[in-house]
Amino acid sequence: MQPGIYYDEKTKTYYVSRRYKDWKGENKRLFKRGFKTVREAKQFMNSFMARLDGNQDMVFNDYIEIYYSDRESHLKLNTFLTKKNIIEKNIRPYFASYKLVEITPAIVMKWQNEIISKELDDGHNYSNATLKTIHAQLSAVFNHAIRYYGLRQNPAKVVGTMGKPEKKEMLFWTTDEYKRFIVEMMDKPVSFCAFEVLYWCGIRLGELLALTRSDFDLKKKKLRINKSLQRIHGKDIITPPKTVNSYRTIDITEFLADEMYTYFKSLYGLKDDDRVFPITKSYLHHELKRGSKAAGVKRIRIHDLRHSHVSLLIEKGFSALAIAERVGHESIRITYKYAHLFPSKGVEIANSLNDEWEDMDDE
Repeated sequence: MQPGIYYDEKTKTYYVSRRYKDWKGENKRLFKRGFKTVREAKQFMNSFMARLDGNQDMVFNDYIEIYYSDRESHLKLNTFLTKKNIIEKNIRPYFASYKLVEITPAIVMKWQNEIISKELDDGHNYSNATLKTIHAQLSAVFNHAIRYYGLRQNPAKVVGTMGKPEKKEMLFWTTDEYKRFIVEMMDKPVSFCAFEVLYWCGIRLGELLALTRSDFDLKKKKLRINKSLQRIHGKDIITPPKTVNSYRTIDITEFLADEMYTYFKSLYGLKDDDRVFPITKSYLHHELKRGSKAAGVKRIRIHDLRHSHVSLLIEKGFSALAIAERVGHESIRITYKYAHLFPSKGVEIANSLNDEWEDMDDE
């Protein structure tokens, strides 16, 4: 019998008892009873020791627990919970019994086929966007094992993502469309001011809902963004903003400062740390639908107001870098997703080169 595994005559079962050193170098004891066979006891002990050493002989099921432990403190709570939900629902059940080193591209392809053909409760399959998201999470799991636990290859990267690419239309309102809409919101000050901030500042919905009175400096016409509100397990949680670049201070217009001053005066007893928009996402979705219908403008999402702000700044001639800093994009590459809205410089470049050529000819 393998050292560390013993038979209990009284219970007719096996148990594991073994000394080991933890990550601090301190002596610990691994002890667990109730195994019906030597094989079960051996599998438990070997998995525990592999997990302790962080080597790729550990089974996927054990590695995932390490992965969660490593990543949880580095991610926003809602981001971590979303990641965990995807893994538990679509990844862990399939790969649970495999050792990390045993998972090949062929195994990943079989998994992809199952996920692609999986029928949901409504009778449909996963959308292309969801398939890409699920695959990205699996790839992230393997990348982490490569970086920290000696895995040599990411089989998910070798296979490539699943789901056909989708080209989504980027919706936004022109200033004229927005002005028609906001007139319909004037009957409700909280809705009116919320949409004014969203459109004229380009902030995210979570950032808007987390705003407090102290975030506004109306004399200097400044708006501070340093937090976000998320709905997690039925509770409103204030979290850090989406990215490091999301921490920012925005210059606001004089008319918006005046509107917010009037709005604050209507909120009797408002304190500096009180939320100024104590409403929900669903409330604003309903108001957006109501106002769009009344104004006769096309339906867009709340996030499309952010797109509308970016398109307005592009129309005004501001650089991608300036726009990225204002709206808190993690990278300027995100701003360049709006490249089709930036004015083309092709004719301008051609004319400039033509002028150079004519100057050479004159010489």
